[in-house]
Amino acid sequence: MPVPATINHFLRHTNLRLGFWLDKVSAKAESSHTAVVGPQQIAGLLSELMRAGAWLRSLPNRNAPELRDELDAYRRNVERLRDLLPVIHAGLLRERARLEQERARIASAKEWVRRSRETL
Repeated sequence: MPVPATINHFLRHTNLRLGFWLDKVSAKAESSHTAVVGPQQIAGLLSELMRAGAWLRSLPNRNAPELRDELDAYRRNVERLRDLLPVIHAGLLRERARLEQERARIASAKEWVRRSRETL
């Protein structure tokens, strides 16, 4: 049974979008040894993976020859993401620590302002 063109088209475009995103994250990770990504990027990536997963689960025949190349490309993209996750995680932990330091600095400044007003 041949695979409908729309499924092949969908998976090809999914691979292009995933590849583009992974290239950006990889480039940032290589240049700065960190990969801090924003919530919108993570949400977009997860949305892409969920949508592709739903499509793949609905396929009647995943072994169709027309789909083999696109499925292999999708698998490579997911493997690249798996390899990047520790770098992304480390970057997010560093960003959280930075934000916590900034919050502590602001709280300290706020307390200083409060106390200086009391002495006036």
